[in-house]
Amino acid sequence: MSQPLSHHLLTMAYQNAWANHRLAKAWSQLSAADLTAPRVSFFPGIRATLNHILTCDRFYVDALERELRGDSPHPDCYVFFKEDEPVVDALALRHEQAQVDRRLIAYCEQMRDVDLVKVVTIARDMPQNDSRLRLLSHLFEHQIHHRGQVHAMLSGTSVKPPQLDEFFCEGEAGLRAEDFAELGWTEALIWGH
Repeated sequence: MSQPLSHHLLTMAYQNAWANHRLAKAWSQLSAADLTAPRVSFFPGIRATLNHILTCDRFYVDALERELRGDSPHPDCYVFFKEDEPVVDALALRHEQAQVDRRLIAYCEQMRDVDLVKVVTIARDMPQNDSRLRLLSHLFEHQIHHRGQVHAMLSGTSVKPPQLDEFFCEGEAGLRAEDFAELGWTEALIWGH
């Protein structure tokens, strides 16, 4: 049975939250020194990269929610980037990421395929106008890209990087069962069967 594209985007929102949850369980074991230690990647450390993921998620989810409510674009969309690392405490960072992940899931839950063409505007210096489909696709790719960097940086620590690719295959449900229980999810909730 085929699923609508909007359902796939919802599963991507769940996958994003699951991967962030699994990754957070790993990086939460690091000392503050390990979180901030200089590392080789696009951003110079694990905490810096995690903050980048968080601020970009807040930026894009705000724009999506504003469009959904029928509100004008954020008048100062760059407010989300005023600080490079707005969250320095590891537990607070984990909490804040989980919160924006839940917002993204809630956004995707209300969508239907017919809604994917609706235009979301971000009031950058040159306004950015993209369909929901394009903006969500970009956001998911951005998250995967930078989570992969954190995953690689974890390899240089005493904490083993977790598997982040065990979400979609039906036969791997047992490998994500513990995380789903921690998150309060079921396979039926996400896949609808």
